[in-house]
Amino acid sequence: MRGPIFEFEKEILRKERELKRVVSAFGKSSEEVRKLSAEVEKLKEKIYRNLSPWQRVQIARHPARPKTLDYLRNIFSEFVELKGDRLFRDDPAIVGGLARIESFKVVVIGHQKGRDARESAYRNFGMPHPEGYRKAIRLMKLADKFLLPLITFIDTPGAYPGVGAEERGQAWAIAESIKCLFEISVPVISVNIGEGGSGGALALGVANRLFLLENSYYSVITPEGCASIIWGDSKKAAQAAATLKLTSKDLLSLDLIDGVIKEPLGGAHKNPESVYYEVRKAILENLQKLVKVKPEALKKERREKFRRIGEFSS
Repeated sequence: MRGPIFEFEKEILRKERELKRVVSAFGKSSEEVRKLSAEVEKLKEKIYRNLSPWQRVQIARHPARPKTLDYLRNIFSEFVELKGDRLFRDDPAIVGGLARIESFKVVVIGHQKGRDARESAYRNFGMPHPEGYRKAIRLMKLADKFLLPLITFIDTPGAYPGVGAEERGQAWAIAESIKCLFEISVPVISVNIGEGGSGGALALGVANRLFLLENSYYSVITPEGCASIIWGDSKKAAQAAATLKLTSKDLLSLDLIDGVIKEPLGGAHKNPESVYYEVRKAILENLQKLVKVKPEALKKERREKFRRIGEFSS
């Protein structure tokens, strides 16, 4: 699935089409091809190394970007999905279950989006209902009961704000999920693989280690929502994105996350295998350290990390 071409990528696309025509006319080994290939790579470097916050948000939302289930299939083995909240129904916007990563038995939970219109509707565009968070809580408690490290993947524009969701306790479910993450005694590692919107993301993001992929974002609100509230115009989303300080680079500089996982030029969808490798490496390196930490110290670390957010030096 190729997906959309963003405005800032159109110049690259034109150059790539020109390169194809030159290859067709002169062959792959010609001097003209080598020269134009170098120009294309230089252009990619120039554009992708200098993306604006709004452009990174667009990449974070690319439909071809790897989703939670892609990471589960390519990083973990023996994944067994567990469904349902035992109260209402299963929510396809959150997936989770038991898995293994090398020698570690773990519980994994993540937001799940779709790739096409039909799947996106089924997954509710990655926006969970309260039953999705109640399912997540059930899996968190399962991890705690059997002393299994917990790995979460964040990728949501936010929790679903519909009337039905609110009637079934959306705010309560998010709050309970956050509370549960503070209380469990096992290591928690979270990886933001795309969008990280508001409480819907935070419900899976209270972790001992929180990583963002290079082109993912984490924010109290979407840029469009912020622009609508502040300026009464959602078309000012680019301005809002710059103001919100939502990029991985911004968040790392503010000491709100523990690290940034590099992506290939243009985003994770350009070379998913390289991203799976880097995410797997980050998870394993931190698991090996965190499993040696005592349960009370793990809980204390999570509490203190979030209490520090918003503090200002005098």
